[in-house]
Amino acid sequence: MIERRISSELNELIDTNPAVALIGPRQVGKTTLALSIAAHRPSIYLDLKSDADRAKFAEPELYLSQHSDKLVILDEVHRLPNLFQNLRGLIDRGRRSGRKAGHFLLLGSASIDLLKQSGETLAGRIAYLEMGPVNGLEVSDEELNTLWLRGGFPDSLLAVSDRASQRWRQDFIRTYLERDIPLLGPRIPAETLWRFWTMLAHHQSGLVNAAEFARALGVDGKTVASYLDLLVDLLLVRRLEPWHANVGKRLVKSPRVYVRDSGITHTLLGLTTQEDLLGHPVAGASWEGFVIETLIAAAPPGTQSNFYRTSVGAEIDLLLTPPGDRPWAIEIKRSLTPKLERGFYLACEDLNPARRIVVYPGQTSFPLKNDVDAMPLTALGGLLLK
Repeated sequence: MIERRISSELNELIDTNPAVALIGPRQVGKTTLALSIAAHRPSIYLDLKSDADRAKFAEPELYLSQHSDKLVILDEVHRLPNLFQNLRGLIDRGRRSGRKAGHFLLLGSASIDLLKQSGETLAGRIAYLEMGPVNGLEVSDEELNTLWLRGGFPDSLLAVSDRASQRWRQDFIRTYLERDIPLLGPRIPAETLWRFWTMLAHHQSGLVNAAEFARALGVDGKTVASYLDLLVDLLLVRRLEPWHANVGKRLVKSPRVYVRDSGITHTLLGLTTQEDLLGHPVAGASWEGFVIETLIAAAPPGTQSNFYRTSVGAEIDLLLTPPGDRPWAIEIKRSLTPKLERGFYLACEDLNPARRIVVYPGQTSFPLKNDVDAMPLTALGGLLLK
């Protein structure tokens, strides 16, 4: 089992909240993590995809009240949306009897309906924790390039070969398009959504241009926006918003878009091996997305993530703004001798960031001019964790 950093945070939330929702894409390891936690406390695990387990909920309050002294783990909870009303009654009853926390752990993909229903019904009783694929701080430095190529879904990362990993990801994409997305969201033709997802992979780190996508797909801009919203809600795509502040500059207002898992990006583009990847024009943008996902996962809770770009060319790849602090300006380079463009220094003059950092794929940290530090990904991730 790969040691996941959010394990301690999940335990803390269970100990301080009546219900916790662990959300994330399929096959990311939510069930494995939940079962590892269940092994160390009185628990019961129910998979609502199983007919036998679903049958136990003919009278949900009667059944669950028999396990009121345990942590009840409900997997695939979005399959029984009407259950949330019963959970609220059981939580309130437990509170009155003196049990304040640790009632339910809910596992599910981040569908809009799940978040809406649980938020409305369990308001004030539930905490949310997002679980993404394995990131660059959860593997050794020697495994970093393999993680970048194969992505962070455990079955893909741990496959016996690059080709086996690629086959797993191809099946994952097909299953998501043909079965999971119709179950979790509106019905969209699988072929259309596959084409859109592939376009996003080609467009990795680019600005969103809905009109351009709409022309290519033969739909209107609003339809493209709804496709993008769906993939963002399912935690498969990241929409990185531009920095907005009164700095007296004309700022770019369109968000940037990234396919969140680098392995899925490479599969959508037909890249199987490290040689395929390094010879493809998307390599730099793919590395940028990989670094951004790792750094956002390492940043303190409440940290805002943005990019900065003005109409005159001042640009920063990633701005991380911890609560109550000035932003950290982070530039991302796929070169062992990183060189910063003039636009980065202009942007730093505009924003006066607390730190100026360039992430590169080397092993040592060293200073550059104008108070800029060059750092490996793991070194910067360690700083953010502290």
